[in-house]
Amino acid sequence: MGQKAFIFGYGYVGSGLARALIGKGWRVAATARTAGARSALGAGGVEAVDPADPIAMAASVHDADAILVTAPPGAAGCPGLDALAPAIAASNAFPDWIGYLSTTGVYGDRGGGWVDEESPLNAISLEGGRRAGAERDWRQTGRGMGLTVTTFRLPGIYGPGRSAFDRLRDGKARRIAIPGHVFSRAHRDDVVSALEASIARPRAAGIYNICDDEPAPGEAVIEYAAKLLGIEPPPLTTEIPEASRRFYAENKRVSNARAKAELGWRPRYVSYREGLEAILSAS
Repeated sequence: MGQKAFIFGYGYVGSGLARALIGKGWRVAATARTAGARSALGAGGVEAVDPADPIAMAASVHDADAILVTAPPGAAGCPGLDALAPAIAASNAFPDWIGYLSTTGVYGDRGGGWVDEESPLNAISLEGGRRAGAERDWRQTGRGMGLTVTTFRLPGIYGPGRSAFDRLRDGKARRIAIPGHVFSRAHRDDVVSALEASIARPRAAGIYNICDDEPAPGEAVIEYAAKLLGIEPPPLTTEIPEASRRFYAENKRVSNARAKAELGWRPRYVSYREGLEAILSAS
């Protein structure tokens, strides 16, 4: 029957991993809450499972070799943990690998300094705090159930259909200049390749930052995307829109050295330049 992956939260990264694994002969199942979403998954060769159906969940995770959880936590914690822990116990499943997608927001603001996986957590946003709590809950569950749970801390993710090009074309791009402000980012395909590398080398309680090699100011990304499109970038501004205030409240550089050393992983897109060039050439 081949290997099987189960994805809780079939979003941007989950769909990317599904395509990569299906291309290598894996079977993939994923959660979908509505009948329409389940039909769309089935049409794409993915087994669709209603996360609110505990019997269907248990049946689907029973033979899963790898489980990825991408759904964000809410006030009550991680919905993936609430649904998957009972399903795993009920079906006597014993996956080789469980991956939980978290955020580099758990580190909070570091004034432009570097963070790695040993840096203390100091989330300043509600979302970052909830992710830190979900990480803890998954590690505790992994230890208690004897499961190999690995955490991936991700920065802003971009890729086809979700890049500076799309914001420029939609007229929503802002070139915000905040002196000294930088952030790390990751191309969706690099996140997927990191997950595949970890699946091949499961490590219980492992934690990895997955990002490119060059933290950079946000306005530099917009400028380069505009240059590639042959258009003028939007004017510089220091005014931060309300929707972006949480993002600009954090200023840090994220190290990916552990993922390189332990997983043998390297980002294909080492900076936003290579990533944007690849997106444009494929469009």
